Amino acid sequence: MKALVINCSPVRNGATAEIVNIVSEELSSRYDVKTVCIDDYKFEYCKGCRSCHKTAECVQSDDVDLLMNEFENADVIVSVAPSYWADIPGQFKAFIDRCTPWCNTHEPHKTIPSGKKGYAIALRTGPNMKECERLISSIEHFYGHLEISCSGHLGLCSVEWKEDVAPRKDEIVEFCKDI
Repeated sequence: MKALVINCSPVRNGATAEIVNIVSEELSSRYDVKTVCIDDYKFEYCKGCRSCHKTAECVQSDDVDLLMNEFENADVIVSVAPSYWADIPGQFKAFIDRCTPWCNTHEPHKTIPSGKKGYAIALRTGPNMKECERLISSIEHFYGHLEISCSGHLGLCSVEWKEDVAPRKDEIVEFCKDI
C-alpha cells in the first residue's frame, strides 16, 4: 500500500513541513510513503476556458499531470495545509482549479482508480478552530470531486513556527493511527 503526503504550503521547512515529516514517519511502518511539496511542481493558473468539460484534457501542459500521477499511484492521500488568510494556500488552490479534467461534475472526465482514502490536516496560527474547519472543508470538497473517500481530519490551532509542532506531536501521532 502506498501513501502520498502533500505539503500544501510552498514553505519546505516550516511548521507544515514538520507535520508532514511526522506523518510520513508514522505511516512508514505500514505504507510505502512518498512526500511532496506543492512547490515541487510548476503549473499555470486555470484559464477558465472549459475545454476540459468537452475533452477531459487541459489545454495547458505542465506538472499538474505529474502530481495527479502521484494521486493515481497512492492508496492513501494526506494533505497538510496551513491557513493563508483563512483558506488553503494559493498554490494548492491553483492546483485544485487545474484538476477540473478529473472533476466528476461533468462528462467526460478523467478518473483516478477508486478506493482511495483521503485525510486532511489543517494548521493555523490563531486559536479559532473554525478556520481549520474551513481549510478541511476545502480539501474534503476537492477529494469528493475526485471520488476520494474523506476518511479523517485534524485541525491544529496555535501553530505558527516549526517549534510549535513538537508539543503537538502526540496528537499528530494519535491521528496517524487511524490512517
